[in-house]
Amino acid sequence: MNTIALGLDRARYETRVYFRQGDTIFFTFLFPIVMLTIFSVAFSGLGNVGTNPDGSGGISQAASYLPAMIAAGILLSGVQNLAVDIAMERGDGTLKRLGGTPLPVVSYFIGKLGQVLVTSIAQIALLILIARFAFNVELPTDAGRWLTFAWVYLLGIMTSAVLGIALSRIPRTGKSATAVIIPIVLVLQFISGVYLQFSLLPAWLQNVASAFPLKWMAQGMRAVFLPSNFDAVEQGGTWNLPGVAIALGIWLVVGLVAARFTFRWIRKDS
Repeated sequence: MNTIALGLDRARYETRVYFRQGDTIFFTFLFPIVMLTIFSVAFSGLGNVGTNPDGSGGISQAASYLPAMIAAGILLSGVQNLAVDIAMERGDGTLKRLGGTPLPVVSYFIGKLGQVLVTSIAQIALLILIARFAFNVELPTDAGRWLTFAWVYLLGIMTSAVLGIALSRIPRTGKSATAVIIPIVLVLQFISGVYLQFSLLPAWLQNVASAFPLKWMAQGMRAVFLPSNFDAVEQGGTWNLPGVAIALGIWLVVGLVAARFTFRWIRKDS
């Protein structure tokens, strides 16, 4: 119980520190919101997405981009945020100092995961509010869809968090963390149907993207927020929610194992 209490205290501390960093707020918290606004406005002149031959029906550009931006926000909150943050803490000696205190490693990670949960939920809430009231996006009214949203989010954020912890080992120094991690995250967003419609990508690139979790998070979110007939343009012509759960579950296990064997308070070569 003491370990959990220390972790919750650490989570409050991590959250306060997070919102005091302007660059972190922009590139992880506000970035999906900015991109949703840009794409919704820039492509509004193209008309609705998925219209009928007579020009009726379809959904707005904002509604089309909302699920992808939610998925991207989950990835940024987990992978980019934790990978860069932990790498910088290792580089500036914070982890070494924490290693010399009674703080358990479990409490440290409870703090990190708590901060990720709080900030990602706030980010998604803001995304949905802006989509609804600024761009008049119709939200799901079916309880089943919101249940799908809940488990896709939880699996996605936990997977992203443990992968972020594992990837924090890659940068050699804290100063190089953003230069190493951001390109990885950016490439994944482009090939996973975040900025480009996934069905428009070449088949081989769709298969490559299917090996990574972001594609499945975006697909799960599309199943929540897009009309049911939009599943026709997905791979296999279905939302394939069991496949989403399996893929994210596999990556969660991979991330947990990788984080377990790669995380150290200090680098062995330091």
